[in-house]
Amino acid sequence: MKVVVLGSGVVGLTSAWYLSQAGCDVTVVDRQARAAEETSFANAGQISYGYSSPWAAPGIPKKAIKWLFEEHAPLKVKPSLSPELMSWASKMLLNCQLDKYRINKARMLTIANHSKVCLAELNKQLQLDYQGRTQGTLQIFRNPAQLKAVEKDIQLLEESGTRYQLLDTEQCLKQEPGLMAMQGDLVGGLYLPDDETGDCYLFCQQLQEKAQAAGVQFLYNTEVTRLVVEKQTIVAAQTTAGQIEADAFVVALGSYSKTLLGDLGIDVPIYPVKGYSLTLPIINEQFSPQSTIMDETYKVALTRFDQRIRVAGTAELAGFDPALPEKRLATLNHVVSNLFPDGTDLAQAEYWSGFRPMTPDGTPIIGATPIHNLYTNTGHGTLGWTMACGSAEILSQIVTQQSHQYEALSCHRY
Repeated sequence: MKVVVLGSGVVGLTSAWYLSQAGCDVTVVDRQARAAEETSFANAGQISYGYSSPWAAPGIPKKAIKWLFEEHAPLKVKPSLSPELMSWASKMLLNCQLDKYRINKARMLTIANHSKVCLAELNKQLQLDYQGRTQGTLQIFRNPAQLKAVEKDIQLLEESGTRYQLLDTEQCLKQEPGLMAMQGDLVGGLYLPDDETGDCYLFCQQLQEKAQAAGVQFLYNTEVTRLVVEKQTIVAAQTTAGQIEADAFVVALGSYSKTLLGDLGIDVPIYPVKGYSLTLPIINEQFSPQSTIMDETYKVALTRFDQRIRVAGTAELAGFDPALPEKRLATLNHVVSNLFPDGTDLAQAEYWSGFRPMTPDGTPIIGATPIHNLYTNTGHGTLGWTMACGSAEILSQIVTQQSHQYEALSCHRY
C-alpha cells in the first residue's frame, strides 16, 4: 500500500515510521526545508504521560475571567469576533464539566500510556540520542487550593495505572534542589516519575534519518494545495511540485489540518492555540532544574536538556499571529527568574512561538474520515510528542486494517 503523509512534525514523522514498519510504501510531504521546523521545533521538551490532561477542566471558566486581568496569566485572548474562535471556545466551555473532563482525561491517559510503551520500544530499536532524560515531571503548587484541586486527577491516575507521588515542600526540594530560591512559596507538588524529557527537534531529525534509511521518501519545500477527490476517494495530493498519487493519505498538518480538510467539507474542531518558549544556557548547575518542572500557577514548564533549559508556556487565542509580544515573553522571563534566578542567563535566551493544534476536549483526532482512504492524525494540542508514537502506532493499525481496538479513541468528530 502506498501512503502519503502530509506533514513532517513529530506526529507526521512517527506516522510515517510506523506505517513504513507495517509494510507501507510511504512518502512524506512538507512545505519546510527540513522536518520539525514548525510546532515541533522548540516545544516544551516534555514527554508527559502522567500530565496528559485536557485544558477544558472544571473551574477553568471562572479562572479564565480572572486571568483576563492578570499580567502573567497562563491564558490570553486577543479580542476577536472570529467565527472559528467563537465556535471552538463555546465547545471547550461545554467540556469543562466534570463528567466530560473525566472521560477526556481517561482517553488521553490511555493514548499517552500506550505511547510510553511505543517510545521505549522505538528507542530500544533505534538508539536515538536527543538529550533525553527519564527523571519525571514535578508539578509544583504555590497554594493549598492547588493541592486540593489535584485530587480529581489523582483518582484518574490511579485508574489508568499511572505512577505518582504527592510531595511536601521538603520532598520537592529533595527532588529538585535548584528550587531552593522559592522555598517560602512552595506548598507541595505532584511527582510523575515515568515522564521523560528531551529535545523534540533532535528527536525528529534523527527519526527522519532512520525513516529515510528504511525507505521512506521525503519531499521538502513542497506545499500541499488541495486533495483531489473522485467518487469519495482521494486520488492525489495536488502540490507545488505536481500531483502525488497514493492508495491512502494521512493529514498530520497540526493546526493547518483544519483548512485542508475543510476544503473537503470535513470540519475538524481544531484551533491554533499559540504557545511561546525560550531556550537559554545553564550557567550554574546547582541552581538549575534536573528534569521538568511544571509551575501550576502560571502553567509554565521548565525542561532540562544537557546544558540548556527550555521554558514554555502561555496559551494565546489569537489565530495565526506569529508575533512575539514583549508581554508574553515577560511571563516566561518572570517564571524562570522566580524559580531559578541564579541558574541561567536570560541575556542569552532564544525566543520562539508556535501554534498548538488544540481540540475543545483535548483529545486528538486519529483515524478514518468520511472519505474512505483519507485519515487524520492531528489535534494533539500541547501533547504532540507525548502522544506521537502511540498515536502513530494506532493510526498504522487503522490504515492497514490490522486492528480495530482503538476505534473508540479515535474521537471521530466530523
